[in-house]
Amino acid sequence: MGTVGVSVSRRPGTRVRVVNAVHGLKECEPDPQFEIALAGYLRKHYRRDALLELCSRFAPGDGYVDVLMRRAIWRALARRFGHGVHIGSGVGFEHLETFEIGNGVWIGAQTYVQGRFDGMCVIGDHVWIGPQSYLDARDLTIEDYVGWGPGAKVLGSAHMGVPIGVPIIQTDLEIRPVRVEAWADIGVNAIVLPGVTIGRGSIVGAGAVVTKDVPPFAVVAGVPARLLRWREGHEPLESHGQE
Repeated sequence: MGTVGVSVSRRPGTRVRVVNAVHGLKECEPDPQFEIALAGYLRKHYRRDALLELCSRFAPGDGYVDVLMRRAIWRALARRFGHGVHIGSGVGFEHLETFEIGNGVWIGAQTYVQGRFDGMCVIGDHVWIGPQSYLDARDLTIEDYVGWGPGAKVLGSAHMGVPIGVPIIQTDLEIRPVRVEAWADIGVNAIVLPGVTIGRGSIVGAGAVVTKDVPPFAVVAGVPARLLRWREGHEPLESHGQE
């Protein structure tokens, strides 16, 4: 996922390469019927706790059977599960039954997706989530064709901190929806805070901390994230108040 605002050196001997995109252009083929049937069998004959235990057996591996079983178990547990989904080794989750996952989604190794029993996690078609990411998925929507850089995080909740006479961890949890609109790109190790909407086609720079909404087709970076520029070809109709 992109680094924002860094110029490329033109010193002698420096070579800049431009190559074709891979994930975003890949065609999504339907999963084989036997795999869909396997998920149906698991859903019918295994209780949820048994499926979770079974999933843990296949979570660490990268072999064909490991990958196949992860997909089948996720499909058996999830509210909706698309075709052509890749689930990397060591991916963890909470409350998979609240997840809706589209077609062609790629979830990198060691990612953790933390849902909630009464929450909602929607991941659209052709989303790419880099390894070691953390998604607070209590109320999270990631729309189609979003790139999520390795190690990037979204936080959807925070303890309110009142009353002051008790430990913060004992105070009520405030959950705010986070929305990442289609075509956006989130940089490596960026952090998106509760209640934020990342606008369509916008770019969040590596390591940025996004504390407020990002307008469509904006490029933001920094701590806290600020508007650097608009993407080439975009003509904003009005100022969005970004500083």
